[in-house]
Amino acid sequence: MAQKVKEIMTDNPVTLAPSATVREAAQRMRERDIGNVLVAEGDTLRGIVTDRDIVVRGLAERDDLSDCHLSDVCSDKVVTADPDEDAQETIQRMRQNSIRRIAVVHNGKPVGVLSLGDAAMEKDPNSALGEISSARGNQ
Repeated sequence: MAQKVKEIMTDNPVTLAPSATVREAAQRMRERDIGNVLVAEGDTLRGIVTDRDIVVRGLAERDDLSDCHLSDVCSDKVVTADPDEDAQETIQRMRQNSIRRIAVVHNGKPVGVLSLGDAAMEKDPNSALGEISSARGNQ
């Protein structure tokens, strides 16, 4: 039987409003040892921001991040998956879109994130990516 996205995704994603500051997102990433935050208004997904987005779209373009909000740095064209979708199809869509993380949405509400690391830990835990993804973060 095919594996479902919900079986390998990380559930309980961190979601913040577009008006949240980049600093707040970075702090939540550090607290949860994650590399992304979903950007949502209420239950509606509006985007995703990664640690790389913060560096490339935030820090590299501004001297002062104190007034930088997630709406300034997030990717607003978000590719999504359903939790009951076949995991292999979702991973293929990630390849096609050259993305490392995909927001998992059920009935319009963000419920998780599937990352390449999640997939690697599940499919090939002894691979370099699988081992790196399962290692404790450096905080």
